[in-house]
Amino acid sequence: MSTATVKTPRPAGSPGPDTGTPPVKPGVDEGRIGLRANLRHIGALVRRNALQIKQDPESMMDALLMPIVFTLLFVYVFGGAIGGGKGGSRDDYVQYLVPGMMGMMSMSIAMAVGTGINEDFRKGVMDRFRSMPIARSSVLIAKSLVEVGRMLVAIIVLLTVGILVGFDVNGHWLGMLGAIGLTALFGSALLWVFIIVGLTMRTAQAVQGISFLVLMPLQFGSSVFVPTGTMPGWLKAFTDVNPLTHVADSARGLMLGQGEVGSPVMWTVIWSVGLTLATAPFAIAMFRKKT
Repeated sequence: MSTATVKTPRPAGSPGPDTGTPPVKPGVDEGRIGLRANLRHIGALVRRNALQIKQDPESMMDALLMPIVFTLLFVYVFGGAIGGGKGGSRDDYVQYLVPGMMGMMSMSIAMAVGTGINEDFRKGVMDRFRSMPIARSSVLIAKSLVEVGRMLVAIIVLLTVGILVGFDVNGHWLGMLGAIGLTALFGSALLWVFIIVGLTMRTAQAVQGISFLVLMPLQFGSSVFVPTGTMPGWLKAFTDVNPLTHVADSARGLMLGQGEVGSPVMWTVIWSVGLTLATAPFAIAMFRKKT
């Protein structure tokens, strides 16, 4: 008497015993997601990130306190000496310092996104997105939009403190809005650079270390704190091509009507667009591969 063999059907996506077919990786092809759905996903993730900030207000401490600390430090500790050294007073130095520090704030806030991305992977947050039918790029775009919002908060705090210590835009309110927008554009480009750093390094401490090595030469080797004309020739050559110098000079020209405006604004836009085009696709590709 023969016995019939009953075969149990295999679950879809599981490897077969004889073919060795690999399991289907969870996720979805981004090309199958339409623009409207992608925008909806980005909006939902922006709301999620904003709610996380609401639940963890300490994550806004850098955006709220860093502008206050740096402004008061440089105005009242170094302002008298630097202002007098450049032939003016502390009040004159306030007029010079505050617009320049806008670019520095955007760079410092952008640095935090690399640490945040790295910690999200370490804590398993990104594992939740692997099985969700969303475009991988929407995760990074949403995070970038929230970080730009934090930049704007830091810049507004900086300007508020600056006004309290004597900064005056002299009626250039439209120029101030233009400077804020230009600084946010530059900061949004830097976000992608630090996202790559966060995806590359193994730990959040390593991300912070590498980021500070990038930040310090750019911040102090620029026109943010002092005029570049007082620097040695080799250092001035670096500051003249430093993108942070272009951002600082653009903000001063737009907010105070001092110095050349066209060339710094042009170079700031070139740097911002160039960095975004060069790093955003690479960052998204790295993120897809890692998730």
